[in-house]
Parts: sequence; structure tokens; C-alpha cells
Amino acid sequence: MKSHFSLFLQIPLLVISFEAMAQNKLLGKINFPNSGAEVAQVDFVEGVKFLHNFEYEDAARAFRRAQEKDPGFVMAYYGEAKSHNHPIWMQQDRVAAMAILSKLGETVEERQKKASSQREKDLLMSLEVLFGNTEESKNLSKEERDDLYMEFMAGLHEKYPDDHEITTFYGLSILGTAHEGRDFAIYMEAAAELFDVWNANKEHPGAAHYLIHSFDDPVHAPLGLPMAKAYSEIAPAAAHAQHMTSHIFLALGMWEETIDANIVARDVQQARQKELDEKLTVCGHYPWWLQYGYLQAGEEDKARQVLLNCYDRIKEEPAGGEKWHFSVMRGHFIVDGEMWSEAEEWTAEYDEGNRAGQNYFFTSAFAAIKMGELEKARQNLGKLMEVPESPERNIQMNQIKSLLLLEEGNEDEGMQLLKETAVAESQLPIDFGPPTIVKPSYELLGDVLMKMNKYKEAMIAYGKQLERTPKRIRSVLGKERAKELASR
Repeated sequence: MKSHFSLFLQIPLLVISFEAMAQNKLLGKINFPNSGAEVAQVDFVEGVKFLHNFEYEDAARAFRRAQEKDPGFVMAYYGEAKSHNHPIWMQQDRVAAMAILSKLGETVEERQKKASSQREKDLLMSLEVLFGNTEESKNLSKEERDDLYMEFMAGLHEKYPDDHEITTFYGLSILGTAHEGRDFAIYMEAAAELFDVWNANKEHPGAAHYLIHSFDDPVHAPLGLPMAKAYSEIAPAAAHAQHMTSHIFLALGMWEETIDANIVARDVQQARQKELDEKLTVCGHYPWWLQYGYLQAGEEDKARQVLLNCYDRIKEEPAGGEKWHFSVMRGHFIVDGEMWSEAEEWTAEYDEGNRAGQNYFFTSAFAAIKMGELEKARQNLGKLMEVPESPERNIQMNQIKSLLLLEEGNEDEGMQLLKETAVAESQLPIDFGPPTIVKPSYELLGDVLMKMNKYKEAMIAYGKQLERTPKRIRSVLGKERAKELASR
């Protein structure tokens, strides 16, 4: 029989456990059978749910709590290692993942011996494939390992067809093989697998989340509306879940819903950051989508405030990701708002060879052309050309070159280059969010054709842009104006 003193010592653990249980109910509903101790179950399940919601740091913390309560809990190490692989974002930290797996043993064989069931051995082996520890996967590139991992998960899905967690992670592994960007065949293959879980459990965070990713383009977005409408209620404690709903809303041009989703996502994220005493994110993914939603809804004052919050951070000591987000948010504000003179107000320092400055240099060049300052435009074009090459950089570079040719009176050459640029952009995978090329090329072509009084051609150009970016305000207004003038 335990003493009163020993029972007293357990009270803090019970409090922590109840807090975890409360959090658990706000992240969705899953069933992940495992051999871990009962005392570690709440933290482990919470970790898996955070994985499904792409809250990777919180997932790792939960799995470490589970390890502390049950040091031999193999699946807790599996989960923490998995938190260093981000398939949709095409990111992987193999070194960090291996540091965790090594706690179970230095070799694949040693780690396999620690697993208590064949299912757990199989799941653990999936990570050995993913991180390049098997004979087949050794010395392969990350992309090649992604493909091999997906094939391994396909085998597990066939072996455990009724296991929702294996099915869901298999669906995610399929999405993780889209190395060249959105590929409809790959995305639909993932959706076909994920629907089985969604139909059986409408509260599964991974099924809802990964189906949204499968459908977040203008063609398929209507299929993702049920998941988008449900996901925010499935996982209200996950900021990323609140944001993910806007992947569908934005693809359909639902601007108010996009705004609302990213306000909630930002607030949930900041509340969590305050809880952890971390620096608040004011210049990142959710503020960027929020600002774009405001601009498309015509709420320029609110868009300006979001940009101002970001600008204040940039004037301090910003991280690289913050500088990239300022660059693209500044671009949207100036280009979508057609506030050319403000390019001189929103200034920052960017290294010419850094991709973070790509939209900064483009926007500065574009605004300079609009202001008639062609030499300044050429200077910024030169800086843009120093940014590492990518299809997006080449398109923006050619946009500026075509406009300069037109300004210099080389109409045929300028129009030919601009039309080629619009076609080149149309062949890129569709962005699942605000355009990272801040002035879409078919919209730019429409604007130029309008100035030439070629209204029917402009109407066609704007229409092509709206196929890629539904209800984008500049293209909508341009097409309406072109149609009106063409009918006179």
C-alpha cells in the first residue's frame, strides 16, 4: 500500500496527464495500437496527431514526454524521428532523425530487436528505408529514398489494409513523391487511398489534412470543400489545421473564408508561442496568406497593417524565412494595389545572390517601370539576374525584360517575349496559395494588351489567368473592363 507521501508526489504527473488529455481532444481522433506503457499513451497519441497536423515541434515534444515516461517505448522514438521528415514541404533532416533512432541501437538489427510486434518492426523499418539505412536505400538521394519509402508503405498498406494510420501515412508518402511540383496523377492516387480513412472517420486529422493537399488546386478544390469545412473543428488546437482550410478557400477565390481561416491560424500560433515564450510570428506563412486575402477582398488598409507588422520585424534581425515573406508580401501589396511610389517606402537590404530577395528586386524593377524610371528598373533587373536560377526567377526576369523592350519602342520583340513568358508560366505546376510570381504573366499580358486597345485579346489573356487564379481581383476587373470596351 502506497504512503500518502508517495501519492502526493504523483499529483503533478496527474495534472500534466489531464492537461495532455484536454489538448488531445482538440487535435482530432485516431487509433494507433502500440506496446507502450499506459502512462505514456496520452503523450504518444498527441504526438501522432501533431504529426498529422504538421505541428512538428509540438509532435517531437510530445514524443519525448512519452519516452521519459516509458524509456523503452519504441514507437515514441519512431514518432520523434518521423517529425524530422516533412514530405509535402520536401524537407528532411536525416542527421537529427538518426540521432533519435540511434538511441534504440546503432544498427538496423539492434533497433528491430527492440520492437515488440511485427507491425512495430515494420513501421520502424519504414524509417530505415526513408533515412537510407537499408541495403536498397543506402547512398540514394532524398528523392530516390522518398520513392522507395512510398513503395515500402504501399507494401505495408497491402499487409495491413484496415490500419488507418498506415493507410494515412501511405497517402502522405505518395504526396511526398511529387518532386517536380503538383502532379495531378500523384495527387489523385493519394486521395484515392485517403478517402477510405476519411469515410470511416470524419475526425481523422491526417485524412482531412492530406485530402485538402490532394485537392488544393482550382480544378479539384470543390472536392476538398467538405474536408476544409470540417478540418478547423477537427483540430482547433493546431494552427496549421486552421490555416489548411484556406488552401481550398483560396483555390476557389473565397476571400472572406481565406481571411477568417488565417486570422484564427495566426492567433492560435501566437498563443502557443506565448505559452512557450517564443518570438511571435508576424512575418511568415499565415500572415502572408492573410495579407493576400485582404488585398483580394479590397481591404487595403488591413493588408497594409499586416505588411507593417512584418516590416517592423525586418528592421530588427530577421531570419531568412522572414525576409522571403517580406519580399513576397511587399510585392503583392505594391503590385496588386498598384501603389508604385510605395516601393521606396518599404525598403530592406537583400544579398543579390539570395533567393529571398527575388520578389523584392522584381517588385522594385516593376514599380520603377511604372514610374518611368527605366534606369532604376535596369539596376534592379541586374540584381534579379544574380538570384539563383529557377523557372520562377526566369519568368520574372523576362517579364521585366519584355516591359523594358516595350518602353524602348521594341513592340514586336517585347510582345513576343511577354507571350512566351505567359505560356512558360502556364506550364508550371499551379501554386497552392498566393502566387509566388507576384504579377502573374497572363494578367500582365492582359494589362499590356489593354494599353494597346486590343480588348478581345486582353479578355482572353485575363480569362487564362483566372483559370489558374480564380477570382483574382486584378484579372476579374481587367476582364470585365476588356469585355466592356470590346463591345463598344
